Amino acid sequence: MLKKENILLVDDDIDILELLQRHLKSMDYHTYKAVSVKEALYILKDTEIDLLVTDINMPEIDGLELVKYVAEHFPNMPKLVVTGFPSVEDASSVIKHGATDYLTKPFTKAELELAVKKALASKEAKETFKTPPVKPVATNGYSDMIGNSEAFQKVTEIIDRVKDNRATVLVRGESGTGKELVARSIHYSGKFSRAPFIAVNCGAIPENLLEAELFGYTKGAFTGANENRDGFFQAAHKGTIFLDEIGNAPLPVQNRLLRVLQEKEVTKIGSQKPEKLDVRVIAATNSDLEELIQKKTFREDLFYRLSVVTVDVPPLRERSSDIPLLVRKFMHKYGIEYKDRFVRIADGALEVLQRYSWPGNIRELENVVQRAVIMCDGTITLEHLPDQLKYKIDFPQKGFKTLQEKEKEYIQEVLLSTHGNKTKAAEILGINRKTLREKLK
Repeated sequence: MLKKENILLVDDDIDILELLQRHLKSMDYHTYKAVSVKEALYILKDTEIDLLVTDINMPEIDGLELVKYVAEHFPNMPKLVVTGFPSVEDASSVIKHGATDYLTKPFTKAELELAVKKALASKEAKETFKTPPVKPVATNGYSDMIGNSEAFQKVTEIIDRVKDNRATVLVRGESGTGKELVARSIHYSGKFSRAPFIAVNCGAIPENLLEAELFGYTKGAFTGANENRDGFFQAAHKGTIFLDEIGNAPLPVQNRLLRVLQEKEVTKIGSQKPEKLDVRVIAATNSDLEELIQKKTFREDLFYRLSVVTVDVPPLRERSSDIPLLVRKFMHKYGIEYKDRFVRIADGALEVLQRYSWPGNIRELENVVQRAVIMCDGTITLEHLPDQLKYKIDFPQKGFKTLQEKEKEYIQEVLLSTHGNKTKAAEILGINRKTLREKLK
């Protein structure tokens, strides 16, 4: 009777595959065979595998790539490596990526059985984590911003210089880097922190309404204007107005905004009477404003008025040393919100988070941690992270193969279908056994 464990065998040598299968079948294990890493990935995708047994030296993509892939995408799957070309470097590398044993060809059936039992036993053993519980992250006076990296410190240095004055600030950075947090830090860490902070997303308000929402209007100024109404600028008097996605502001709004910055006053739509304002303007953009100026969609004089002080917020990939701090912050936040307790994170999972390039920046990181906290039972592990963060195998571009290479590839497929029976394979191929042996050399 076959045991419940499924073992995946990966080797480009058909004879070795057949030998491994015979040995393991005699031990009552069920096996799957693959002659390449690509074929192994197809099997892993659709089949529950309990143990991977793979060769290291294979054409195109070697077995070490497969070991790395399995270590992150199937973290609970033990991995046994077999090779005919042993080296200290290979051995240390596969052990580092979680291989339970390293067998050198040729090996005996007894050695294989011992290694397989050891590998499967490691799967049953409970994984222990030394990661201590996450403690609240100490605040540093910059609102919700945290970090120790040099790139982060450059931002906080500018915040310290502008927080107590009314200088207009332009915050630039990719989407998700925390531009609004920078604006809030400037406002709430300075002496005007008790005054209003009004945030306006210029890209979220319809173009025909944005002007009225920003500057206010008088009764009868347009259809539907049934009363006098203050705009966001009036609401921010004595405080700060934050204009996010300023690059999306239409030209009429840009014209009015330029006047506000020049004259320190605002005129409601439908009114002839300007009102004096004491307000600090912080604008933010993830667009290239200089490029928009060239396209005549953004006023050059407004750009210079907005960029009295410029803060360039670095993308997360340029401050990867801050990722553990940010992860702790989000684990604490969502651990309390969803679990009513602190959660932990395994070292391997944290390493993956630090390695990833984060095109969506801090916002993407927060979403990933939030989901992981919801899915975990107290400890975030690799299985709680999305696949796109984990190790990927870069297969070479498919080029043309020689006739000999294609012939050998086809012969291997036929041999695999006949379970290594060379006589039967020779019959299917229409050649004799001697010719088949020659072609396999």
